[in-house]
Amino acid sequence: MSELIGEEEIDAWMKRVPEWEAHPGNISRVAEYDEFMDAIDFVNGVAEIAEEAQHYPEINVVGSVVTLRLSTDDQGGVTSLDFELAGRIDNLLD
Repeated sequence: MSELIGEEEIDAWMKRVPEWEAHPGNISRVAEYDEFMDAIDFVNGVAEIAEEAQHYPEINVVGSVVTLRLSTDDQGGVTSLDFELAGRIDNLLD
């Protein structure tokens, strides 16, 4: 089980995923696409990665804009699992 990352450690972890933003209890990233179906293709890719990791993001799709939020619910905040998944999601966007 991953340990909760304290606020004092978040900055160091955020350097690994600079496109993400830290919030109390989660990290988030927005991905914008020209077409709705491109956004859905991205969501499907995220779903595959999440299923492999057995760690699931909150996904919000509005038109062609996808917002992802990661947290570890059973720990009540952000853990290394969230940063690992964020890194894998970033690979989809590169």
